[in-house]
Amino acid sequence: MKLILASASPARAMLMKNAGLEFEVKVSGVDEERLQSEFAHLAPVDLVVHLAEAKAAAVANQVTDSLVIAADSMFLFDGQLYGKPLSKDIAKNRLTKMQGKFGELITGHAVIDTKTMQCKSAAASAVVQFCEMTNQEIDAYVNSGEPLNVAGNFTLDGLGSAFVQHVSGDPASVVGLSLVTLRTLINQLGYEYTSLWKLSSNN
Repeated sequence: MKLILASASPARAMLMKNAGLEFEVKVSGVDEERLQSEFAHLAPVDLVVHLAEAKAAAVANQVTDSLVIAADSMFLFDGQLYGKPLSKDIAKNRLTKMQGKFGELITGHAVIDTKTMQCKSAAASAVVQFCEMTNQEIDAYVNSGEPLNVAGNFTLDGLGSAFVQHVSGDPASVVGLSLVTLRTLINQLGYEYTSLWKLSSNN
């Protein structure tokens, strides 16, 4: 059974590779802004799950004999959901507010078996506590470009890790993909997760 990751995220790809999974990448191409607007009435957990399901479905309709894996992450802070800031001004404003405080990174997961088109989905989350940051640190981090294209304006697997004081929950879900959740969904579809390991010297 082939695995297909319906995501352009290098972090998600690295998590799967390090977990011994061999896969292809096929980006869904869905209009995330339109879907977020369409699902805006949903609770945050339901929203990210629906987004992940939509991404998985878009790719599943194009392939055969595969397990299609998709995910979507958003950061819940002070009652607001933060996706990717995409601009330096937005990232700086958010990081200034977030420093020294807590927020919740929520990641929706969806796996579709293209043989049956059955979908299993779930969300994973973790509470993140940020360090106090100087203005120079915020400027330097924003200017690095790293926070511009990641949910919540930060990462745990890059420069942003220096500004995260504590994580309560699944740290891999903060990076972008909970392997525990992925294992559960694959098993629910009737496949043995460990049978998908590629235990070779190349992994």
